[in-house]
Amino acid sequence: MTIDSDKILHDLLNSLDSLEGIRPEEIPNIALYMDQVTTFMDAQLASSRRFESDKVLTKTMINNYAKNKLLPPPVKKKYSPEHMMLLVFIYYFKNILSITDIQTLLAPITDRYFGTESGFSIQDIYDEIFQMEKEEIASVKEDLLKKADVSKSMFGSSPEEDREFLQLFSFICLLSFDVYLKKQMIEHMVDELASLAAPSDPKKKIKNKCVIKKRRLRWNRTVFFVFYYIFFLFLSVQTPSHIRRFHSLRNGSRG
Repeated sequence: MTIDSDKILHDLLNSLDSLEGIRPEEIPNIALYMDQVTTFMDAQLASSRRFESDKVLTKTMINNYAKNKLLPPPVKKKYSPEHMMLLVFIYYFKNILSITDIQTLLAPITDRYFGTESGFSIQDIYDEIFQMEKEEIASVKEDLLKKADVSKSMFGSSPEEDREFLQLFSFICLLSFDVYLKKQMIEHMVDELASLAAPSDPKKKIKNKCVIKKRRLRWNRTVFFVFYYIFFLFLSVQTPSHIRRFHSLRNGSRG
């Protein structure tokens, strides 16, 4: 089996450059019907699909999101720009979190900021999260190169004919362990959000405004970290799948 690890790494780095999110200015500033929404999302997020046949978003998915209260219902069968932003978040989250976890994360945001006429809005949240994207891609690239170097130093005493495969295997293991740890952290933070949202004694109302303010501040900070880690983890999850895809294209070539 012949594996060109340098070519695979080069392709991976290039693939990360193509994983662009939907810029705020690219989201239509008018309400769209469902067919228009799915067409737009498929076109904008095509680079994140593993296979050409994969669908980014379908009508069934959108209906399920609304049914599970991840997404507010459309107005006269039309979806606003804020609906679109939430769908982008859901697209990232669904690769990592359960529907229940996504609901825990998004429900307070839609309750507080969806459809607000003035003040802080979902647009503001989307804009700020999006600003992190380029920095995070650069960070993932740097981490990818470090892990690639580590994997190349492994299995020096293994049979020569299997060494390249074992080094590739160790590279995927390093990336997968990284994903596993980040997923654990995200789930822990989501659980923290759930505990903050539900008072310990449902019959006892919190009247102290200072306590309420502190809870909200803690909630806002936790939400920011969850969004940050989910986007970072989404990029991390994409990398092993790209390795498998590039490797499968070359598999069958025997050394």
